[in-house]
Parts: sequence; structure tokens; C-alpha cells
Amino acid sequence: MKRKYYKWGGFLILLLMLVMLAAIFSISSGELKIKLFDIPGIFRTNTGIEYSILTKIRLPRILLAFAVGGALSLTGAILQGIYRNPLVEPYTLGISGGAALGVALVIVLGVYLERGAFMLPVGGFTGASLSLILVYLLSFRRGNVNINRMLLIGVMVSFVASASMMFLMAVTTSENIHSIIFWIMGSLDEPNTTLIRITIIASLSGLLISIFFARPLNALRLGENKARNLGINSNKTIRILFLIASLLTGICVSVAGVIGFVGLIIPHIIRSLMGSDYRFLLLGSFLGGSFFLIVCDILARTIIAPNELPIGVITGIVGGVVFIIMLSKVKVAGN
Repeated sequence: MKRKYYKWGGFLILLLMLVMLAAIFSISSGELKIKLFDIPGIFRTNTGIEYSILTKIRLPRILLAFAVGGALSLTGAILQGIYRNPLVEPYTLGISGGAALGVALVIVLGVYLERGAFMLPVGGFTGASLSLILVYLLSFRRGNVNINRMLLIGVMVSFVASASMMFLMAVTTSENIHSIIFWIMGSLDEPNTTLIRITIIASLSGLLISIFFARPLNALRLGENKARNLGINSNKTIRILFLIASLLTGICVSVAGVIGFVGLIIPHIIRSLMGSDYRFLLLGSFLGGSFFLIVCDILARTIIAPNELPIGVITGIVGGVVFIIMLSKVKVAGN
């Protein structure tokens, strides 16, 4: 037993070190190369273009990548535990579709032009929240929440929201279409420090709260009935965890757009390396997601520099390739 805890602790320390190394490499990478040994002096001077780049562009991006990547991966681990389905991810339940529809409405109606770009994340979070409420209410029957019904309703809500957004794109101007598509592909270029603080606080709070539910999540792996026999209030646990996962996803999508595969592939990798015990899996998934998104952001900024690729493109390609490789290994092992 002690050996297992040592193994978990060592792996968590390794993940934390990888996150720190990725952050250090990210802060020095970009169109303007900044040597690591020069960074302390740049911060001491508090002036110059390099100081502005570090404090207004790169550090905010690193912090946002840390929070969003960690939150999406944590949400994926939670939802996969609730539904006992390895293919469930944060966007399965229609939350991203609702957020995208909310942003599309804000852009098409021109609200962000009148009241500022801050309305884009407000519209995204409002759309995500309405989708969350709709999925929950339609899944609630006879005092209980049917998780299979919830999953199906979430998929249908996602389809309806996507179709509605396509309709808006079909009747609006080409300029609005460009803005909608750019937002959908995801970006960590968020200049509003208030939104970054909210995302960091929300992601860390979600991690802290979810850790207290590690034991119920371990019990839910056996099924709801067996979890009840172990003294777990499965209905209450599912409701709370679903609310946490949905709010985290809504905040991430509203601030950074749709960034796929983080919540699907990272929990798989952590689970395959260290097992399915949620006492470790939650924190491991959070750190793994943070590392993955920081690395993807580096690639997005440097592959075609000075231009930048949407972060969702990088996560989709890298995540898809990794997922296919993992499935291939499982198939070989099964043969």
C-alpha cells in the first residue's frame, strides 16, 4: 500500500515538474525570442517591449492554459466516472453547443459592438448555463436523475444548438461568420485579466471540491446500486459533480472557446498509467491537462510564426493522433 502511495506521489511530482518546465519554455518562446537568463532582469526593469510581452501576453496565456487545460481534463475525469463511459467528455452534454450558440447570438445581434467584447464570454456562459438547466430538467424523473437519459438528452441538445448556430451563420454577414468561426476554433489570447482570474479561481475551486468526492466516485465505478449499498448517496453525488463539471466547462468555453480532446484524452492517459483510483486520478488529470494545453499553445504560436494557429486545431490533431495510437495498442493487447 505504501509503495502505491509513493508511486502516486512520484508521478504527481513529475507532472508538476512537467507543467513548470512547459511554462518556462512557453514564456521564452514566440516570435520574439527571450532568453531565460534575461527574464529576471526584464522584470526588474519594469519597462520595455519585452516586459510588456511577458506581462501582457505570455504570462496571461500560460495562466489561462493552466486553468482551462486543468479544468477541462478534470471535468472529463469526473464525467467519465459518473457515466462509467470512457468516451464521455465535457462537450458531450451540449454545454459547448449552448455556449457557441450564445456567442453566435451576441455576435449576430451586434451586442458586443455596443457593450464591449466582454459580452462574448457573458453570452457563452449564459448559453452554457441554459443548456445545463435544460439537460438537467429533462433528465429529472420521479425524484431521480437518469444518467443514461441525461447523456442522450445532452447529445440531442448539442445537435440542436449546433444546427441553430448554423442557421444564424447562414443569415448573417460574412464578417460575423468570420468572428463566430474564429471563436469556435478556440483561443487563449484573452486580454481581460478579470476573466483570467475568474477562470483560475473556478478551476482550482472545482479541483478542491471534487477531491472530497474521490471516494464516492470510486464507489460509482461499481454501479449506482452497489454505491448505495456502500453508504453513498449516489443521486446527490451525481447532481453535485454534474453541476461542478458543467460550470467548469461553461466557464472554460465562454473564455477560451471550444477546445476539444483535452477532457477526453488526458484522463485516458493518466488512467492507463496510474490506474482508476480517483484519489489520484482527479489531481493527475488536472496537472496532465494543464501540461497538455500549455504545450499545445506553444505549438500554436510557433509552428507558422509570426502567424498563430487556433489552439483547438492543435488539440484536435494531437489528441486525435494520440487517441488512435492508444486504441491501436489496446487492440494489439486484446489480440
